[in-house]
Amino acid sequence: MTLIKSISGIRGTIGGKPGEGLNPLDIVKFTAAFGTWISKESDNKRIKMVVGRDARVSGEMVNHVVNGTLIALGIDVVNIGLATTPTVELAVQTENADGGIILTASHNPGQWNALKLLNNKGEFITARDGTEVIELADKEKFEFSQADQLGKITANNYNDLHIDKILKLDLVDRESIRNAGLKIVVDCVNSVGGIVIPELLKALGVKEVVELYCSPTGIFPHNPEPVPENLTAISKKVKETGSDLGFVVDPDVDRLAIVDENGMMFGEEYTLVAIADHILNHKKGNTVSNLSSSMALKDITEQYGGKYFAAAVGEVNVIHVMKEKNAVIGGEGNGGVIYPDLHYGRDALVGIGLFLSHLVRSGKSCSALRTIYPDYHILKRKIQLTPEINVDRLLEDISYDYKEFPINLIDGVRIDFPNGWVHLRKSNTEPIIRLIAEGKTSGDARELSDMLMNRIDKNIASRNI
Repeated sequence: MTLIKSISGIRGTIGGKPGEGLNPLDIVKFTAAFGTWISKESDNKRIKMVVGRDARVSGEMVNHVVNGTLIALGIDVVNIGLATTPTVELAVQTENADGGIILTASHNPGQWNALKLLNNKGEFITARDGTEVIELADKEKFEFSQADQLGKITANNYNDLHIDKILKLDLVDRESIRNAGLKIVVDCVNSVGGIVIPELLKALGVKEVVELYCSPTGIFPHNPEPVPENLTAISKKVKETGSDLGFVVDPDVDRLAIVDENGMMFGEEYTLVAIADHILNHKKGNTVSNLSSSMALKDITEQYGGKYFAAAVGEVNVIHVMKEKNAVIGGEGNGGVIYPDLHYGRDALVGIGLFLSHLVRSGKSCSALRTIYPDYHILKRKIQLTPEINVDRLLEDISYDYKEFPINLIDGVRIDFPNGWVHLRKSNTEPIIRLIAEGKTSGDARELSDMLMNRIDKNIASRNI
């Protein structure tokens, strides 16, 4: 059993003993701590919070525990039920709520769940805020309300509002999409995307939507992380049905992957790149992505006369830099698109609207559109952590070993080589080190990745890290 407390929220596997997994006692403790922290941060006498969840099997249980805990603190709850992460973020803004909780473990397998914590702007709380919440939980510094002061639960649905806001965006071209007569396959991994994405596509004017795994049962038909090795079914379906393209989302719909008309992956790194091309063509400005994202975004940004900035991995870090640099578009290379004109949060739904607008205006097929962007190659690997590995020392030694190259230490270690870059960092969501390498060719990416993997193995063996 696993329980991880990080900038990405409280995440763990369901079941087990207290403190070893995400079970009801732990859910109560962390929910109570967050509710207490929100109450201290707010000037409102009556606190209101929004709660929504993805469709995973444990979601209903976790939802009952979270809602019960919040009203026990005297907090009013707007329960929006099955909803995407960006929909919950928008709901917090619309409700003028003091905060929100999203019950989702994002791309993690079905035995996982999590509490993802939002402030009154509908944005993820900062690492500093998260540390305060964890301290409150560890010390159990919270107090429940008397019977006559309990909170109340109301239900609402924000899916239609989310779609409506996307349709009203200036750079979402419904007329051109409708005129294109598109046929699109969607894989929603049997989670909340299946409720809203087909409706969004129909509202955008897509002629035919082929639904794949769109029943929100929470039984994931494949590993839910939207990466190529998990997406063979939709690749086959796009070709079988003669569709123009396919869209894939993760269980909470904040990541967007694209499959072209030949069943080939557009590339999760290039979701943001293509959408940035569309935005920058109409609105001059800067862009931001995290250190693990493709160099292609920098290239596109500079072509339009803007400036590119890198942030530490994590949505909250990217958003902080986007606000600081007044970026017009940003996100992460895992298919996460953040478009400030809608809200500051990764949002696959707005990504769909913007990408389709760009595609149909270009007059190109999906595969042809991909060819106009710099063809970098990225390789992502995982290093499983064991208790005896001193990760901080390991990363420090790596930065010393390659000190003759430009190094960025704002988030792990990123090393820039003449033929590409490598980024090593501890994951916020899994007990692993992520190794991401990008090169000008697939051979460069493999060579850089292998070189760092071999160096890590040697350091562990020789220095007893």
